Amino acid sequence: MGSTTDKIKGTANEAMGKAKQKIGEATGSEQMQGEGAIQEAKGKGQKALGDAKEVAKDAVNRAAAAANKKL
Repeated sequence: MGSTTDKIKGTANEAMGKAKQKIGEATGSEQMQGEGAIQEAKGKGQKALGDAKEVAKDAVNRAAAAANKKL
């Protein structure tokens, strides 16, 4: 998956997790709250992975550009 895809999926999972937590709170469902917290954490992880991929790609591109200048 690309960095943008990871970020989009992460944002969606984070939002769905927050919504599940709110629904769980409103209905008194601890299970729903727990599922929401897990999904929110998963979303944050996906977004972080997307950010890391982007940073790595940028570093590789800068290194390649620097190498090409030296040739």
